[in-house]
Amino acid sequence: MTAPADTTMRTEGRAWVYGDNVDTDVIIPARYLLTADPAVLATHCMEDIDPDFAGKVGTGDVIVAGGNFGCGSSREHAPLAIKGAGVAAVVADSFARIFYRNAINIGLPILECAEAVAATHPGDILRIELAEGRIENVTTGQTFRARPFPESILHIIRAGGLIAATREKLRAAGGPPFAQEQATLPAEPGSPRGQIDTSQQRK
Repeated sequence: MTAPADTTMRTEGRAWVYGDNVDTDVIIPARYLLTADPAVLATHCMEDIDPDFAGKVGTGDVIVAGGNFGCGSSREHAPLAIKGAGVAAVVADSFARIFYRNAINIGLPILECAEAVAATHPGDILRIELAEGRIENVTTGQTFRARPFPESILHIIRAGGLIAATREKLRAAGGPPFAQEQATLPAEPGSPRGQIDTSQQRK
C-alpha cells in the first residue's frame, strides 16, 4: 500500500522501472492524442511498453528510468498522461530537453540521479523530498541526492504548473480577476478550450 502523494514537495510510492530512451510515443501512443484530458490519457499511459501500468499504478508511485527519458516528439501529452495517472515524480539518468521543460510547465516533479536509478528495482518503495533533491529507497535503506531545483522552478511545481503559477503572480500583483485571466492566458491542458474538435476533422 503506497502513501498518498503530496502533490508538490514530498511523496512516497512504489517504483516502476524502465530502461533508456523511453520516448513520448511509448509514454502515450499517438493514437490517443485526440484529447488533452489527463484523466483520459492516463488510461493509456505506458500502454505499449507496459500494458499493466495504467491499471496497477498507484497515486504517489514513481517512474524510474535510464537516459534520455521523454525523447521523441515535443507533445505535452506525455507528462500530462504521467501526472494524470497519479505518478508523483519521475527519476531518470537524464531527460530529453523538451520533455524536461514540458514536465515543469505542467507541474510534474522530475529528478536526475543516475545513482538512484542504478540502485532501484521494480516495486521498491521510494521516498522523495523534492525541495532537497533527496531520494530515499525505503526498501534498501539507501539515500541519494539529486541536484535540487532553484526556488523559481519549485514555485511552478508547487503551484501545479506554469499557468497556475502565473495566475498566482497576477493575483499577488493585484492583476485582473480570474475570468479575465482565463481570456488572456492559454487554456489549461485538459480544459474544454484545450480539446481538439473532432467534429471538424476531414472524414
